[in-house]
Amino acid sequence: METPPANVVTRLLLDWSRGDEEALAKLMPLVYDELRRIARQYLGRERAGHTLQPTALVHEAYLKLVGLRRIRWQNRAHFFAVAARLIRRILVDHARSHAAAKRGGGVPAVTLEALPEPALRRDFDIVALDDSLSRLATLDARQARLVELRFFGGLNVAETAEVLGVSSATVKREWRTARAWLYRELQAGT
Repeated sequence: METPPANVVTRLLLDWSRGDEEALAKLMPLVYDELRRIARQYLGRERAGHTLQPTALVHEAYLKLVGLRRIRWQNRAHFFAVAARLIRRILVDHARSHAAAKRGGGVPAVTLEALPEPALRRDFDIVALDDSLSRLATLDARQARLVELRFFGGLNVAETAEVLGVSSATVKREWRTARAWLYRELQAGT
């Protein structure tokens, strides 16, 4: 399916925010392929034999998105930013429950190899990434959000800049800084 223009998605999001349930029915087919691409991309970094499939991950994220009643959608990038946060939570929760089921063993490994400008080229577990992102958020909330948008949401530099309300140059600079910080944190945890 061809990617719809951003203004079409934005219009439907605004209509949905105003309570138009028909807008949601029109919106989901337009964003579904992109959500599946994000889910496939992310799950491709997970451990082999992961029990979640891209379709299941998208459907779980969809259920959570539909449950968001008090959100005022701004645009397409905002939608995918929220979806990224939900996908992160779903995967972290799944990893924690999986690790608990194994009594602490076998935490799923994730790799950041698919990042543009690869700087982190090692495997780590998603729970460690989540913990590191939480620590980064206490130091610099915007950088933590930036990593979440780029890594979990698959947003590009321009989309990330739009969501955060900063320039593309700021996103590029803070992206480099955040990746270096995460690399150090994750390396220290091993």
